[in-house]
Amino acid sequence: MADRGDSAFFPYQYETYDLPNGLRAILIPMSGSGLVAYYSIVRTGSRDEVEPGRTGFAHFFEHMMFRGTKRYPAEVYDRLVTEMGADANAYTTDDYTCYYLVVSRENLERVMDLESDRFQNLAYDELSFKTEAGAVYGEYRKSRVNPWAVLYEALLNTAFDRHTYKHTTIGFEEDIQKMPTGYQYSRRFFKRFYRPDNVVLLIVGDIDVEATKKLIDRYYGQWEKGYVPPDIPPEPGQKKERFKEVTYPGKTLPIVAVAYKGDAFDPTNKMIAAAYLLGNLAFGQTSEIYKKLVIREQKVQFIQSDFGFHRDPKLLTIFSMVKKEEDIPYVRQEIDRTVRRFRNQLVEAEQLEREKKHTRYSFLMGLDTPDHVASRLARWIALTADLRAVDQLHANMAQLTPEDIRAAAQRYFVKAQRTVIILKGEQ
Repeated sequence: MADRGDSAFFPYQYETYDLPNGLRAILIPMSGSGLVAYYSIVRTGSRDEVEPGRTGFAHFFEHMMFRGTKRYPAEVYDRLVTEMGADANAYTTDDYTCYYLVVSRENLERVMDLESDRFQNLAYDELSFKTEAGAVYGEYRKSRVNPWAVLYEALLNTAFDRHTYKHTTIGFEEDIQKMPTGYQYSRRFFKRFYRPDNVVLLIVGDIDVEATKKLIDRYYGQWEKGYVPPDIPPEPGQKKERFKEVTYPGKTLPIVAVAYKGDAFDPTNKMIAAAYLLGNLAFGQTSEIYKKLVIREQKVQFIQSDFGFHRDPKLLTIFSMVKKEEDIPYVRQEIDRTVRRFRNQLVEAEQLEREKKHTRYSFLMGLDTPDHVASRLARWIALTADLRAVDQLHANMAQLTPEDIRAAAQRYFVKAQRTVIILKGEQ
């Protein structure tokens, strides 16, 4: 059943169109550009990898989906995409996998034919599987030259015991190494997760909504439902602060990560909205600690927060790259001081209102082209499958008070529920 969105915050009208097989399409017409952004959002990411020894398969399929089908083998798919002047690409996160193209409006049906075919009829043999699995391990080894990859892997592995957020999107190294032996498992993974009732199409741009709905019926209507959600183990409550020091096998400035346990995304939850603003207020570029450590004292390259949104409770993290190793204790002290201040004191009302306006303005200014709109919305849709979440969260933010920000700091900035990682390069 379709519904027409006429949003109070999101500036474009849109329509949500559901097929009987569970496929959902969100259509956002933006006339005039002649372009269409076509996003296929699979609501499966590394969090869904619950079987022991089988991490990394969500990311692996980001690769395999370009192997083609019997109708459109990989080389034919690539040629047709190139002829359209498009670039087919994809990315994987902890919570979802996203495939996308931007094409001229006259090529919309061709794109829908290509994408619906590979989502329903992906074909690859065991040799191709092993080749791609080897490439994924090469990607993992390449990532190890980046100190941030080493840091983040240690952070997740230390902060989580049971939940699948314990591993990064690319997976545990030992699982990636043995991935070439998992051909049959990969076929089961595809059949389980690549189903219409686990996919949302996001089509934004110069489209005729009614004509696009007919194309969706034609190309996706026969796709058989059958998604089976995984039983993801909940993370037990953390009772004590965790600490780990990591050595990076190369030269790098030290990095400090301080991560607190958060909550699952819920756009109607006041604390979720308050935590997001809290991260910017406490550790953003207008914060006191930023002005002190980055600008005045110049002890760190930067300090920033990542208080993002996730389907299950994950982490609210403060990162800082320190210029001198001997300043690490001082930087940690300043982070703790900031945490205490926000737990105990009220942020100024004017400062909060400026942050609200900045957040609102930044989001809206990023909605200028079909591709920018689709890329901005992909995570929201992956988390909720519902574009109303954008309005709900921003309406929630608009009502926040200084007391709400302090309440969020008191809820999340709990020492017993944090993990601290210090990364240093080899001497």
